[in-house]
Amino acid sequence: MENTLNHIRVGVENAVPFAGADEFEAAKSNAVKAYNELLNVSGAGNDFLGWLDLPSDISKNLIGEIEETAYYLRRKSDVIVVVGIGGSYLGSRAVIEALQDSFKFLHKKKRRYPMIVFAGQNISEDYHAELIDALDRLKYSVIVISKSGTTTEPAIAFRLLRANLIKKYGHEVAASRIVAVTDGSKGALKSLADKERYRTFVIPDDVGGRYSVLSPAGLLPIACAGFDIKQFIKGAEEMETALRGHDKPEDNPAMLYAATRNLLYQNGKAIEMLVSFNPSLAYFIEWWKQLFGESEGKENKGIFPAGAVYSTDLHSLGQFVQEGARNLFETFLWIEKPKKNLSVPMEKSNQDGLDYIAGKNLNYVNEKAMLGTIKAHKDGGVPCITISAPELREKYLGALMYFFEFSCAISAYMLGVNPFNQPGVEAYKKNMFNLLGK
Repeated sequence: MENTLNHIRVGVENAVPFAGADEFEAAKSNAVKAYNELLNVSGAGNDFLGWLDLPSDISKNLIGEIEETAYYLRRKSDVIVVVGIGGSYLGSRAVIEALQDSFKFLHKKKRRYPMIVFAGQNISEDYHAELIDALDRLKYSVIVISKSGTTTEPAIAFRLLRANLIKKYGHEVAASRIVAVTDGSKGALKSLADKERYRTFVIPDDVGGRYSVLSPAGLLPIACAGFDIKQFIKGAEEMETALRGHDKPEDNPAMLYAATRNLLYQNGKAIEMLVSFNPSLAYFIEWWKQLFGESEGKENKGIFPAGAVYSTDLHSLGQFVQEGARNLFETFLWIEKPKKNLSVPMEKSNQDGLDYIAGKNLNYVNEKAMLGTIKAHKDGGVPCITISAPELREKYLGALMYFFEFSCAISAYMLGVNPFNQPGVEAYKKNMFNLLGK
């Protein structure tokens, strides 16, 4: 069974045979109930559904302010540091790394836009010391993203970077190089931003971090990297309209994906691996892992989200996937058209035995590797879902991200959990604070 909507195609023909037809019909019926729960605003966590309308509700004025601020920061910066953790940085990093040249760091003379680097997603002393050492030799600015301003990892990083900026530029100039994306009315970062007169953008109260990529938290860093946020929003808006306009799994790929993954979960497949044959999507996979992990992993329930980049990881995890414990399924994320064209050259000696594919584009070979992997893994007892998009462009990434957010909310409601809270995240913090003597 396959479903295509707004250029995003979902195929489940290599997954549903692992369960009974009656079970699949029941899963689709449950997906319809969850879909209605979501759109009727009757489910748990319904005060955090602001993300549903983000693509269509964003104003031209706000887009203009984001683009103007991005231009302002780009003009004065060799590097822009994005400070945040979890959803405050994963969404923008996923988009930037998917769209940028993989070897941009080697093209110093050709670079049109600042490098975007990230801080506050860990507490590594070496990482932050090495970052500050590098920044001392460059012109840089900071985007700090936090609703509260007190989350430990980004708060430490921002304190370090703010002190370095003040030392480097002086207090007033340092303040002009800081943009805060935070709560609209409260919190430590909001208070500091008002006091220091930082440029400020608001994360809506009804939008959680992992659903915030279409808010200023994601859009500002993406714009600073030189990418077209209007097209990114357009793709998400078109997907929003399409998904909200189709109430049957046969017509709605988000419902079909949610129904299939829950069907497999009910049949003992408790691990989902999102895999791609494109290394540019490594951080997209990280974003997806947080989205589903924090949304579903509650009350001793949930599908464990894992990820891999093939064919690289076929030479490490591949053996386990092929013949290990049969407790997982795979979702293959495929991009149909590459950004570049490169073919395998002919070689007279043919010592490596590759002349049988000489003249073929690498993407052709890569696709056959994917199709061969799906067949091998399915034959080995691993259900396989496929999701594809036409190209790695802003519009299709916006569509994909909204698709996964919508799917995730439906899937969590099917499990009977609140998709929009994360009570378990606080456990490690309490222990850490006690050990630190807070």
